[in-house]
This record gives sequence, structure tokens and C-alpha cells, in this order.
Amino acid sequence: MGSLYKYYKPLTSICFSPPPTKSYLLHSIKIKTLFSPTKKTRLHRFFTSLTTSSQPSIKTIGGDAPAASPSSELWLYNTMSRKKELFKPKVEGKVGMYVCGVTAYDLSHIGHARVYVTFDVLLRYLKHLGYDVRYVRNFTDVDDKIIARANELGEDPICLSKRYCEEFLRDMVHLHCLPPSVEPRVSDHMPQIIDMIEQILGNGYAYRIDGDVYFSVDKLPEYGQLSGRKLEDNRAGERVAVDSRKKNPADFALWKPCAWKHRVEECLFLVLKCWAGFPNPAQQKETHGKI
Repeated sequence: MGSLYKYYKPLTSICFSPPPTKSYLLHSIKIKTLFSPTKKTRLHRFFTSLTTSSQPSIKTIGGDAPAASPSSELWLYNTMSRKKELFKPKVEGKVGMYVCGVTAYDLSHIGHARVYVTFDVLLRYLKHLGYDVRYVRNFTDVDDKIIARANELGEDPICLSKRYCEEFLRDMVHLHCLPPSVEPRVSDHMPQIIDMIEQILGNGYAYRIDGDVYFSVDKLPEYGQLSGRKLEDNRAGERVAVDSRKKNPADFALWKPCAWKHRVEECLFLVLKCWAGFPNPAQQKETHGKI
């Protein structure tokens, strides 16, 4: 995305035309009513600026119905329940928002831009409503893809990922995205991540195979509720190669040894650590963004 910006930089200075005048607006409404003679009241649908309501307001022109007043409620789509719900923070006045960051092995693309602009809008709006927002966006700077790319280029993996992390931050500046409250990197938290994996092993939710550590999805009956998929409907080998050593094809890696470092699933640890300033930090993740 950094490269694209260099070529399309002139587009960032585009100015938008002013909104239509009142006379033009009324004229267009009259034209539309010619095609619906049965309607006695002319309606103009518009979205009220700086309102948290997910529903559009209805303004009546020439009718008796009063215009709808802006709502102070925020409605968000709940992936778990599959419906829009009224947002209510667990702690009054505080919101925790964790957004998965990039895996830094290449330049960012337009898909990354969409994700982070979307959550930047949500962040700004929550702040506008007066919430104390703790926004965490991580960097995955230890990963198989990073190691493979570094080997191709004959470069140190940490140096390579650091370079792409800096490119990503420049992209965020060009997109005018606000910086997060905390921006942890996996490479800075290896001892703590190892400790958490050992706890998961000790609780019986993971197992070892030839140095690898896998999470056992069969130990968690609720696994799959967020995606809405059943384990029996998943097809092994679609996303990663089939590993016959695993107890269940859906079991995923928490730790994988390699020639340089280890790959880990780090989000859980980073969520718990970065909410240390909130009461009961393990429960304060209100929203979670995923690429």
C-alpha cells in the first residue's frame, strides 16, 4: 500500500462538491413524486450526522409527522448472536478494543487499509460519545512467513519484520488513522507467551507432538460458536496441510519449533496483558477486530 500511495498521491487532494441546495433538493423530490401519485406525503430520507443510531432518520416535507430526533444509542452487529444489539460496555464509561495487527513480512495492501480505517472510525466515534477507549493493535513480527521471506532475502527475520512494521505505520499516517493506545509486538513478549502456553498445557487443553504444541478443540465445547460453523462441516487441508499426528484436524498450533525462533498464537496473551489498567482485565475486551 505504501507503493500504491506514491502513484496515487494526487488523488488524496480531491475536493468534494458542496451538498445540493434546498431548491434543488425540493425540485428532485417533486420529480420523484410524479412516479408515485398515490403518496400524499413527500418524504426525504437522510442520515443525521453525528448520530449513533443505526437507522436512518425520516424527514417529512409538507407533512404532519415530526422529524425524528438524533439517537444517543450505539448499535453494533454482534457476531456471536448474528444480530444488531445495543452496545453496553461492561465497565461504565470504558471500552476495550483489540484489533489484530499485520503479520509483517510484506507491504500492506488495500485490504489492510479497509480494516484499519473501519476500526479507526469506530474508535473516533466511541471517543466522540465520551468513552475512555483502550485501543490495542498488535504486530505479529514472529511467524513462518516472516522466517521464509527472510531466508529468501538472506536477512535477519527481526530486521525484516521491523522494516515492514515501519512501512505499515507510515501507511496509517497517510490514511489519517489515530494511533492505538498500545501496540505490542510478539518478539517483545516471548517469555510471557511461553508461560501462558505452559499454563494451557497444565490445564489439559493442549498437547505436545515432537516439540509442537497444539490446542485441543475437543476440550472446548464452545469452539466454533463465533464462526457459526460445526467442526464436522470443516474440511481438513483447505487452509493448512493435513497433519496426521493431530488428535483432531481442527487442532491449531500454539508453538512450533523451527531453525530460528518459534511461531505462536499470541492474541490471547496480548489481550490479557494490555488490559492490565482495566478492572478484571480478562473480561474487558468489548470489541475484537479481525482481518
